[in-house]
Amino acid sequence: MAEKKTKQVKKTAEDREIKKTTATRKATVTKKATSARKTTVASKPATAKKPAAAKATTAKGKASASRREQFPAVVLRSMVVFPGMVLHFDITHASSIRSVQKAMETDRLVFVVAQKESAEKNPDVAELYNVGTIAKVQQMAKLPGNTMRVLVEGQSRAFLYSFDKGTPDHLIGNVEQIPEGKVQDPVREQAMLQEIKSRYLDYVQNFPKTRPYLTEKVQADTEIGRVLDMIASGLAFPYTQKQEILSALDIADRFERLAIMLTNEVDIAQVKNELSQQIKSRLEKNQKEYILREQLQYIQEELGGDELSDAERFEKQLAELQAPDEVKDKIQREINRFRSISSNSSESAVERGYIETLLELPWNKASEDNTDIVHAKEILETQHYGLQKVKERILEFLAVRALTKKGDSPIICLVGPPGTGKTSIARSVAEALGKEYVRISLGGVRDEAEIRGHRRTYVGAMPGRIAVGLKQAKVKNPLMLLDEIDKVSSDYKGDTSSALLEVLDSEQNCRFSDHYVEIPLDLSEVLFIATANTTQTIPKPLLDRMEVIEVTSYTSNEKFHIAKEYLLEKQLKKNGLEGGRLSINDSALKDVIEFYTREAGVRELERKIGEICRKAAREILEKDPEKTRVKVNSRNLEQYLGKQKYRKDKKNDKDEIGIVRGLAWTSVGGVTLQIEVNSMPGKGKLELTGQMGDVMKESAMTALSFVRSVSPAYKVPADYYETHDFHLHIPEGAVPKDGPSAGITMATALLSVAASRKVRADIAMTGEITLRGRVLPIGGLKEKILAAKIAGIKTVLIPKQNVKDAEEIEEEIKEGLTIIPVETMKDVLKEAFV
Repeated sequence: MAEKKTKQVKKTAEDREIKKTTATRKATVTKKATSARKTTVASKPATAKKPAAAKATTAKGKASASRREQFPAVVLRSMVVFPGMVLHFDITHASSIRSVQKAMETDRLVFVVAQKESAEKNPDVAELYNVGTIAKVQQMAKLPGNTMRVLVEGQSRAFLYSFDKGTPDHLIGNVEQIPEGKVQDPVREQAMLQEIKSRYLDYVQNFPKTRPYLTEKVQADTEIGRVLDMIASGLAFPYTQKQEILSALDIADRFERLAIMLTNEVDIAQVKNELSQQIKSRLEKNQKEYILREQLQYIQEELGGDELSDAERFEKQLAELQAPDEVKDKIQREINRFRSISSNSSESAVERGYIETLLELPWNKASEDNTDIVHAKEILETQHYGLQKVKERILEFLAVRALTKKGDSPIICLVGPPGTGKTSIARSVAEALGKEYVRISLGGVRDEAEIRGHRRTYVGAMPGRIAVGLKQAKVKNPLMLLDEIDKVSSDYKGDTSSALLEVLDSEQNCRFSDHYVEIPLDLSEVLFIATANTTQTIPKPLLDRMEVIEVTSYTSNEKFHIAKEYLLEKQLKKNGLEGGRLSINDSALKDVIEFYTREAGVRELERKIGEICRKAAREILEKDPEKTRVKVNSRNLEQYLGKQKYRKDKKNDKDEIGIVRGLAWTSVGGVTLQIEVNSMPGKGKLELTGQMGDVMKESAMTALSFVRSVSPAYKVPADYYETHDFHLHIPEGAVPKDGPSAGITMATALLSVAASRKVRADIAMTGEITLRGRVLPIGGLKEKILAAKIAGIKTVLIPKQNVKDAEEIEEEIKEGLTIIPVETMKDVLKEAFV
């Protein structure tokens, strides 16, 4: 014990002697520096506020604490000099070379500071770090190419305020020396010293190429600030991290930053070592399996068995399969299980089917997308007439997808009447992108297992339609069309639409769970396009996951061009009438559209053209097949299609009381509704007929209340509604009708009867009415205006809030119509009454 105590006393005495020598040396350096240059008065900091350590003052010595000194300055790139450290660097900048030469003429002291961006050639003060180091030049040597190599030893930290120009032209830094901080608690200082040395030893063990002499110096030193600087200087850290340590003026802060850096480097090194060991062990395992497999193959060849068993065939396919390791491990386990099952067992067939399904799925196999937007536009224009807004939206979608090169794009839902080309647009998009096309029909699907698959515990279990679609496509990034998504339903077996939520959620479908496959499927690269006739029957959570694009009805002109340019050629080829055997002129095609079809799309139109082709084919064969040529025009059209099925909706011939033309939207397009009102002696009742829905009935009641409130302005007797009943009827009573958009039409008809005012026969209107007579917006405006034009209407009243919708309608439809926006019933009645 006595000997140990004596050693401690000696060590303490030595430490005191070292500190005394260091203090004397610093005093000498400071004295020389003071005598060799002028001391400048403090000025405003150049880049940042002076650190707390540099602001320390005493009651008696405030003036001395704020004094600053001038040193020749050298700006370093990607390098930091620490106090007490000796290192050399090369400088090429003329001003830096002159600064070193100036220092050599005096006390050899320079101020070295690092620039923030190493690429900057002429940085100003704002582009430099505000903490640098006062260093002493030990040696300098000139190298070829105007380069100077300088050996310096760091003395102390210093805070940079500004730069001055010296003579000859060099930088002079206005700086203030920062005294080295101290740890007040000796116990804490000793703990910090031991901890940082321990972490440094951990670092050295993981990085054996660290300089050995630096490790010895670190272990031998007992001054915490010097140890921290020594470690930071000797490590292969980026200069930005080293500057972070240099700028940490507080010892505790400097210790914490360096400890975190060392710990992070050690953690990274350990992870790298673990990864290296795993790779090495895996390579050894693969090598062993390869040798054993080669030996087994040789034995089988010697025995004369060339044919591969099912398990061996699966093994071969597995080796060629592009899939993640977890998938391959799962398949390997299933193959091993298949080997142990008797081939006569029924379970063997189930296991074989499961393995074949897993091997056929495209886990990591993807096709390359065609990002040529011009090519996509050509395909859409070639294969589809009209639908300009739909094409534009599709092209915008493809353009964004081509730029981002990502698959997590919004799911598109094409909504529109039947026969408007929704499915064919999806097929064209697949062709434009160069993707595999998979169509999944959801109409009438009621079982959740149709989407998610059956669990393998059931007899006859199969994967779901999504997994089967991927298997058919043979790539993991096809275009998958979910057709008739509004027709899915649910029963006691589960909710199909709920199962689709995970499929169509870009945040979840990267790990879609199929009950049969049991391994998560990545659907994030699948381009989903859904089709629907209406959004009313699609559940809100499912609709929220899709971006809806409206596919509106075709105009008569669009139908004519589609029939002439696409359908006619298709049917002629289908029925063997190419080569001019059958010709249908333009007037006949227009009559087919007008009098034989009544639809939003073109399916019925194609069937009618096909019917003409079949009858023409029979006529040709009954006569001379070589010479007979059939020509169909509007005069002989009835020979092929029979009597006309439909007639045009026509406007009223004359202005009448109580008859107003309304506009309605149906699933096959727009129609006009003639609303009729009669009054008769009674007690003020309102009779509604014509298969009206609840919403339309409530709209009629609202219209009557409004009419009663404004009757005095139209000279209606006060007791009129107490002595008369009203009967409101909408013809075509077999057809159900509902919706609020006939509100202003019913109100106009009711007031027309009550006030005995005639309504213009050439006017039609649409809009919802409020109790106070305001006109609210409606939907399906394009179809309604198209119906008004076909009926010969000249003026159409629409809600003012629908003006933007009207502006988007093609001029072809609006030509010859006067569209008047109305805001209140006063505006409506002003235009409607004669």
